[in-house]
Amino acid sequence: MRETHHALSRRSLLIAAPALLAFLPAGGAQGSWPPVFEAGRSQFTVVRPRAPMPPIRLQDLHGKDVVVTAKPGRITLVNFWATWCAACRLDLPVLASLAGSQRDRLDVVAVCTDTRDLRKITAFLAGLAVKNLACYADAYGAAAQVSTEMFPIVGMPITYLVGTSGHVEGYIAGAPDWLSPAGAQLLQFYREQT
Repeated sequence: MRETHHALSRRSLLIAAPALLAFLPAGGAQGSWPPVFEAGRSQFTVVRPRAPMPPIRLQDLHGKDVVVTAKPGRITLVNFWATWCAACRLDLPVLASLAGSQRDRLDVVAVCTDTRDLRKITAFLAGLAVKNLACYADAYGAAAQVSTEMFPIVGMPITYLVGTSGHVEGYIAGAPDWLSPAGAQLLQFYREQT
């Protein structure tokens, strides 16, 4: 039986807020919803029901097979990008900076979805400051498979946040500033969740 995942945004919940308030415990649900994090016309969107991140079989930029999984107790950002994507040129360096500055608390996985040609991927990345970023090619169609099951690709680039329990919490499309105070608040929120 296939699970259906529903995305909830703050905007969609505002419409239903009066009816939902009747079901909240006394004192409301303050602190149970992540802080606002936006990128242009996109915002971080919570995914429910939460499901564990599946292992993803990829290939590193040297052609070595790798199975990427979430590590318990750490946040994992899974970013899907393409060589034709202009916004990806902005997004990948920010993710690389984030990965370098928080390597002891955070994993960032960048998956190229449009080509299996490692030379083309390497050439695309050569002009970007992505030294600290773990980049992979979707050599086996694994990203395409999990995109229909776990990580729907609703824009490009798109980044999924996997919480410390290994469950997919939500996503944001576009090139958000993960180094901004809002990005830091979102990551801190999910570090504190169990």
